[in-house]
Amino acid sequence: MQNTPPSHQASQLESLSNAIGVSGEEDEVRQLLIDAVRERADELLVDALGNLIVYQRGSSQPDYTVMIAAHMDEVGLMVTAVESNGLLQFTNVGGIDARILPGLRVKVGADRKHGVVLWKPIHMGRDMKTVEMDSLRIDVGATDKKAAQLGERIAFDAEFAMLSDTVARGKALDDRVGCSLLVDILAGGPYPVTVAAAFTVQEEIGLRGATVAARRIKPDAAIVLEGTPAFDVPDPGYEAAAGDLPTNPATRLGAGVVLTLADSSMITDPRVMRFLRETAEAQGIAYQLKTVAGGGTDAGAIHTAGAGTPTMTLSVPCRYIHSPSALLDLGDYDCALRLAQAALRSMDASTFRRD
Repeated sequence: MQNTPPSHQASQLESLSNAIGVSGEEDEVRQLLIDAVRERADELLVDALGNLIVYQRGSSQPDYTVMIAAHMDEVGLMVTAVESNGLLQFTNVGGIDARILPGLRVKVGADRKHGVVLWKPIHMGRDMKTVEMDSLRIDVGATDKKAAQLGERIAFDAEFAMLSDTVARGKALDDRVGCSLLVDILAGGPYPVTVAAAFTVQEEIGLRGATVAARRIKPDAAIVLEGTPAFDVPDPGYEAAAGDLPTNPATRLGAGVVLTLADSSMITDPRVMRFLRETAEAQGIAYQLKTVAGGGTDAGAIHTAGAGTPTMTLSVPCRYIHSPSALLDLGDYDCALRLAQAALRSMDASTFRRD
């Protein structure tokens, strides 16, 4: 199969990144994905929680089902109160560092009202050493309590852009990059095994969609596609006499697909890791190992589903994740796509069998 052209990757990522789908309101993203995969589906359904599940029957081993998951939701904010002067109080939906918020542009509610996050002006708040979310407000240019409705979601106001031939910038790359990969995987099918593609909801607030989807699918094995933090940025606490600041990255842009050894939600089975590494090396696919144990993915819910499911996480490293301006490298995207496809072509009922 031909690799997906980079121009297609960029265009697809742009559409998915610019779409808004804060956890619990993934409708816009889901419709884009339905339109993208409909022609490659043998069966397509949306469950009660909002997961989009797409079945593509295997050509030679249709009874062996591999679930491939990528979550549609993104981190964001939610309106919790509207003050009499029209300013909005809010809380986070998913993991957001409050320090990135002051001055950011946002979009509020289904009508995408433009707003900006405000904090005490710097000349008035020099004694404030930390940023607390409850000290922030959002200004949408209103002057009364009709400014917004309680519970409305708030998304980063950010546009996708290519910074170079291979480096892309955008919001929600965790995990629209996984969604884009899954679309491309389906486009390359069918595979020997049956693929159950699960575009899941509410990952950022507790892996909720994946829990429900795995119960429905009952997979024999699973692949989770993610955007994961890249740590190849300078340590600002290091004072160098000369030259560049040092880095100690567990993962970095441009070094290949990331294979997760362990995180807070799952320790990868050594059989699974051996299979992935051998497959990557046989295909000449660059990969890197994630050794930082923090964070979690849909794999945490899927690998404990039913009687247990051999599960692997393939990630594209992203700098500045959970911000309006995450960065990724399309070369890493290509490595993730090639490895997922190679795994699907070489996996069968004996691959993870315990002797």
